[in-house]
Amino acid sequence: MSDDIPHDVALVSTADRSRLKPAFDEDDRVSVHQISDPAEDTPPYAATGQTGIVLELEDPETVKAVLERIQPGNTAQKVVVAPRNGSERLATVAFREGATDYVFEQSTTAAVDRIVDALEQQATHLGQVGIPMGHAVDEDEQLFGRALPEEAFIIDENGTYLDAQISADASNLYSLPADDLIGLKLDDVFPTPVATELQNCVTRTIESGEIQSIEYTAQTVEGVRRFEARVVLIDEPINDVRAVVWLARDITDLRAKQQKLRSRHERLERTNEINEIIKEVIKTVVEAPTRSAIERNVCDRLVESDLYRCAVIAGIGSESSVLYRVGSGGMDSELKALLEQNLEYDRLLETGEIQSFSNGTHGNQLPEPLANIGTDHDINSAIVVPIDHDEVVYGVLAVFATRTNAFGSRECDSFRLLGESIGFSINAVKNRQLLFSDSVVELEIRIDDGNAISFDLSEKYDCTCSLKWAGTTTSGKTYQYVLVDGIDGEIVREEANQHDSVQECRVVHSGNQQCIIELRLVESGVRALSNLGVAIRDITVEDNVGTCLLDVPRDADIREILNALGRIYQNTELVARREVDRSVQTMAEKQDRILDTLTEKQLTTLRLAYYGGYFDWPRGSTGEEIAQAMDVAPPTMHQHLRKALQELLREFLEEGTRTNFDI
Repeated sequence: MSDDIPHDVALVSTADRSRLKPAFDEDDRVSVHQISDPAEDTPPYAATGQTGIVLELEDPETVKAVLERIQPGNTAQKVVVAPRNGSERLATVAFREGATDYVFEQSTTAAVDRIVDALEQQATHLGQVGIPMGHAVDEDEQLFGRALPEEAFIIDENGTYLDAQISADASNLYSLPADDLIGLKLDDVFPTPVATELQNCVTRTIESGEIQSIEYTAQTVEGVRRFEARVVLIDEPINDVRAVVWLARDITDLRAKQQKLRSRHERLERTNEINEIIKEVIKTVVEAPTRSAIERNVCDRLVESDLYRCAVIAGIGSESSVLYRVGSGGMDSELKALLEQNLEYDRLLETGEIQSFSNGTHGNQLPEPLANIGTDHDINSAIVVPIDHDEVVYGVLAVFATRTNAFGSRECDSFRLLGESIGFSINAVKNRQLLFSDSVVELEIRIDDGNAISFDLSEKYDCTCSLKWAGTTTSGKTYQYVLVDGIDGEIVREEANQHDSVQECRVVHSGNQQCIIELRLVESGVRALSNLGVAIRDITVEDNVGTCLLDVPRDADIREILNALGRIYQNTELVARREVDRSVQTMAEKQDRILDTLTEKQLTTLRLAYYGGYFDWPRGSTGEEIAQAMDVAPPTMHQHLRKALQELLREFLEEGTRTNFDI
């Protein structure tokens, strides 16, 4: 191929497609001819024996002039316009002047494959306009994003179809053939509102001379479909009437995908917003000084976010009922009415799982009374969340939203975290109040015929069971150390291994008709009390009757304590309520009292062991070396040391609160 021949117009033979891979390289099957003047009388590119013409021209006016000379509608040769850098204007000119196809591709190698495909296909023409249908154009963001039109029409300024062509795939959507559209008007084909909108688009195109875009719907055999059209003015009138080229494609699936992506993006944004709100709520919860402040902050902050219509926190009553405590987003009477509807509180308390409701298609349907109330409040979704910590439920958070399907799986996870955080903070506040209170209330509670091992032992063997200490390990297991007086350890072990209330039992010490056992129960009243900020002073079971002495803060919710025990033991009764002042001791007074409980030998042994490094690791002194310094035998030294340590531990571990220590 000579250097003076530009790559403008190519006559392409498709006899050997594989030889076309080197795009427009030297090849005996590719002929390239120069157009020195588009107005030449005898175009040199009208050679015989060639199957098609490819124009790589990029200037719309030049393309128009060349196509006018070629007159594709009057030749068997196929004409493809294939610019390296296409444009919407160039594509319009190519269609209008009768080009067989328009292929825009930045990659030259890929372009040749597409050009060959176009040349091998049967050319289709639209009258004198010659608009091709159904040919995909990758990477063409100028003309319909990624695809050429599936429908092409010539429509005059009066809205009359002058010509029409629909691609084979798109034609299956219609019962009316394309040829039957010719002569009809827009309002013959579309409903009046749609036809008016389309006619206005035609008018805008003619008056402005600029390309217009429009989206509209059309009824097809597959239902309503959505289309996007580009409308281009035809330079010359047709029969003295201005007209436009209407190029349309079906974007129903595209819009569905876009909507799905938008919905997903909106859900993610909403989830992020919810998470941020819950983080803020948790922060206020941790910093709140009282339980009522915690609950008020939660409700107020949720409603302030504008994501939720109202929020309510309730306590737990008997038989899984709920008792209104605080709310935000309406009058107390209105919020109580919402709370009193059947939101499956019993199921929540039984399973500990969040319950969500909606008027939409997901989750449980809103109960009918709530839906009726919700009509006045514009409520379409609700969620109820347990406020719990360490297997103790302090209450329920109920949140109501105007959005349908407002509480998806991600939102439920976030609210689960919020419920646990509120429960943790309430527990911390209760313990803090009891710890720093100068005066407390002593409660005496009676439990009759409890379904637990201690009650059955006391009834069957006429023994007495007394709680020595209970606590929770770092793994979350609650253990109780119980003194059983009147029976030996082997009998207790056998009974415990067969009892439904016992998960684990170990005999720590067994003596003459007395033993100490380590218990872990399926349901623990001790654990429920400790998580309510209650200090257990004494629990004794005798003759199948339990007596609990508890210290609680003066503002403690006694009904909540009784309800917590009532969910484990059916017959629970408050016998007495007494206010007790705590004596205040200085550190020096406490130290003197502890030292007074030790003998001189016990104190001397303890000091020698401490200062001699006996408690260090590795040890600075052995037991034998401490005994030698005391001039006693090693067994005697160990006896003094154990008794001294026992007295110290008794003062610290058996005085005041006996719970909430890790073991």
